[in-house]
Amino acid sequence: MKIVEFNTVEELNEAGLNVLRKQIETKKDSLLCLATGSSSTGIYQKLAGKTDDIDSSQLKVIKLDEWAGMPMAHPASCEYYLRENVLTPLQISEERYIGFDSQAADGPAECKRIADFLQSNGPIDVCFLGLGLNGHVAFNEPAETLDPAVRLSKLSNESLNHSSLVDVPVTLSHGYTLGLADILRSKTIILVVHGASKKEIMERLRIAEISTNLPASFLYLHNNAYCYYCEK
Repeated sequence: MKIVEFNTVEELNEAGLNVLRKQIETKKDSLLCLATGSSSTGIYQKLAGKTDDIDSSQLKVIKLDEWAGMPMAHPASCEYYLRENVLTPLQISEERYIGFDSQAADGPAECKRIADFLQSNGPIDVCFLGLGLNGHVAFNEPAETLDPAVRLSKLSNESLNHSSLVDVPVTLSHGYTLGLADILRSKTIILVVHGASKKEIMERLRIAEISTNLPASFLYLHNNAYCYYCEK
C-alpha cells in the first residue's frame, strides 16, 4: 500500500472520483465495493454529480459490511447510506446490487450467500474502505487472530460507540463483513482517511508493520492499494 497525501479534502475527493471514473470508463460492468461513513461521502457525491458524463447503467455494487440486527431502513444502517448516496443517485437496479440483509434469520446462511456471490462474480474491481479509530477496516476488528472470510464479527467497543448509533432501536453486538481475504482479492483498493481524529491511528499505520491488532496494516500486502490521506 502506498500512502498518498493531499492538502485538502476537496483534492482527495477529486482523486477518488478520478479512480471511479477511469474504472467505469474502462469496464462499464465493474463491481464496486463501497464503504459507508463520512470519509468517502464527498467522493460518492462527486460521482453522483457526474451522471450525465458517466455511464453507470451496467455498474454493480456490493455492500462492504452491515450492523447485524439493525433495521435496514434505519438512517444508521449501511443499507440506508448506500441507497441515499450511491444506489439511488446512480440508478443502480436491484439486479446489480447485493448486500447483507441485517435482519436475516440465518446468519451463517447470509454470509454464505455473499461469499457465493463473490465466488461467482468477483473479484471486486475497486474497493473503497474507511479506517476505524482502532485500525479496523469494515468490521474486521483488532484481535489476536483474524478470520479472513465473510462472516459475522463481534464488534469492538469503539465500533459500538460510533456516533451514528445514537438512538438506535436495537442492541447491537455483531456486524456482517467481508473478510480481509475478500478485500485483498480486489484489483484496486482505496483506503480513504481524513480529519484530525484519524491522526493517531494514521501514525500507527505509517509504521508499515503488519499486525492482526491493526487490521488495516494488511493492506500493505496488496500491490495496488492506496491510502488517500488528508490531515484536515
